[in-house]
Amino acid sequence: MDIKELRKDFKGLEDKQYFNFGGQGILANSVLETIIDTYRYVEKVGPFGLQINSWINENVANTKSAIALETNSKIETITLSENVTDSCNIALWGIEWKPDDEILLSDAEHPGIIASINEIKRRFGVKVTTFPIVDTLNQGNPVEVIKNHLTPQTRLVVISHVLWNTGQVLPLKEISQVCHQYPSDKSIQILVDGAQSAGLIPLNLPDTEVDFYGCTGHKWLCGPTGVGFLYVKENLETPLHPTFIGWRSLDFSKSGLPFAQDGSRYEVATSAYPLYTGLTRAIALHQTWGNPEKRYQRICQLSAYLWEELNKIEGIKCLKNTPPQSGLVSFYTENPSQLVSSLESKGYYLRTLAYPSCVRACVHYFTLESEIESLVKQIRSIV
Repeated sequence: MDIKELRKDFKGLEDKQYFNFGGQGILANSVLETIIDTYRYVEKVGPFGLQINSWINENVANTKSAIALETNSKIETITLSENVTDSCNIALWGIEWKPDDEILLSDAEHPGIIASINEIKRRFGVKVTTFPIVDTLNQGNPVEVIKNHLTPQTRLVVISHVLWNTGQVLPLKEISQVCHQYPSDKSIQILVDGAQSAGLIPLNLPDTEVDFYGCTGHKWLCGPTGVGFLYVKENLETPLHPTFIGWRSLDFSKSGLPFAQDGSRYEVATSAYPLYTGLTRAIALHQTWGNPEKRYQRICQLSAYLWEELNKIEGIKCLKNTPPQSGLVSFYTENPSQLVSSLESKGYYLRTLAYPSCVRACVHYFTLESEIESLVKQIRSIV
């Protein structure tokens, strides 16, 4: 499908220049209509009954299947959640923590994840260590940095696939191998915050060899808010136990109602099921334009174009010294908040970041070159 034809479905793009996909994606009109139609269907059939219960099971399976296809994973490894923080909390709280355990996380993790880890530290007395990853954006080896910070007490390494502040893409497979091969009596597991990955970069989650990978559907996938997912590797060396528990966690085909043996074991109970159809529709919409590899290639081309044009503006300095390998383009300016506020008043949506103190612009595969040129022109007139 032609880009301009595809964009006709995104009514939210008609009156604004949107560069905030890393915060929340624009919802396509067809996705919104799917959600509304599904709510109407549920009420017509009856929100509780044999027919709708059968539909719910099918809807859940279809959503997991769409996610599994997008991430090259098995449907059994997918758990539906509310968002990426919800997903990461399932993994964080499902580990049996001991007082001498250590959690190792980067200095570029989201405050929501940091807050969860700090509460685990308070409750269980685990040690929390932070390693510098931001400094490796332009030089240094992130794999070596992590390797040098591992200790015999390290139980879990927490990292992001795409750093939400700098846009750096980390080599997950190499990091996984370093952690899993570390000589220790304890198994070192890897939890990945994938908030900036699904819909941005091609994913083959089993190939990364990570243990847990949390994602959300409302950013680069442009799905509805309220739907995310967690990938849990098959045959974990150290099992992950359910923390939030409900009827969806259980296997009703067996006596005693044991926990399900697939990703359902980490799910709870009744959800806003029409939102699942919305995410499924959003994924299908992206696939009408191209596969993840094709979409990622165009994102990189567009982000490189924006990066090049920003570097021509006096008073602007991009964080990365080379073209970004993601759709996140962060740059320094004298007054980030003032710039973002001025731009939004003119219909250009970007955001500020606290660490590093900068401005972040996000380009999607359906961003137009003309939008980038218009944004650059506006920034030049302000700074």
